[in-house]
Amino acid sequence: MTVPQEFAPGLAIRGFTPPLRLSDFRLLALAMDSTLVDLDVVDEIADAVGMKAEVAALSDAALRGEIADARESLRRRVALLKGATVADLEAIYVQRLQLAPGAEKLVQACKAAGLKVLLVSGGFSFFTERIRDRLGIDFTRSNVLEVRSGPNCGELTGRMVGPPWGDGAEKRTMLLETCQQLGIPPSQAIAMGGDADDLPMMGEAGLPVAYRAKPQVREQAMVAIDQGGVDRLLEVFA
Repeated sequence: MTVPQEFAPGLAIRGFTPPLRLSDFRLLALAMDSTLVDLDVVDEIADAVGMKAEVAALSDAALRGEIADARESLRRRVALLKGATVADLEAIYVQRLQLAPGAEKLVQACKAAGLKVLLVSGGFSFFTERIRDRLGIDFTRSNVLEVRSGPNCGELTGRMVGPPWGDGAEKRTMLLETCQQLGIPPSQAIAMGGDADDLPMMGEAGLPVAYRAKPQVREQAMVAIDQGGVDRLLEVFA
């Protein structure tokens, strides 16, 4: 792969000459944790039940690609969330979860240019559905936490509804299936992520974008945003 070039401070490109035309693309696929939002929701839920250190250690190892079985890693982390309440989840969304700088601007610009927007996450539908509604995102895929009756509108059982979802292969498949649904080739997709499990999805896209990413992800991207918000992607377009 070609050597990246600094296009602007904190914004590197490789493999193409700007400006591109946003309307030449038909899909923007976004990872959620540490990309579209500034935290890992699993860690934050764990904090509510006093298990943040244990869950964060598992999360970090998984995101670095050090745990081969991503599904088992997620099962183990979710098991540690048992007893957190729906009220805890709501407090995290309202008080702690912040969209990445420029998120609304980027999504609005893409939708205005005719793109559909896909949000994928190994996290949870409680958050992805709220972000979907807030930003007008077209498609989402994430995990559903199992909730049983309890205080504050229910509490987590430590299990998920259905098998764990959201490893790198599944994100890649979701991107390809969405492209097929839209009747477009993957070359007309933009995929933005920052962790190792985003690489398979990014590898299929016509324009892979790394946002404040880990080194191995940045090395595979055609656009690397190291400073500023996600909307800096728009700088490479006419």
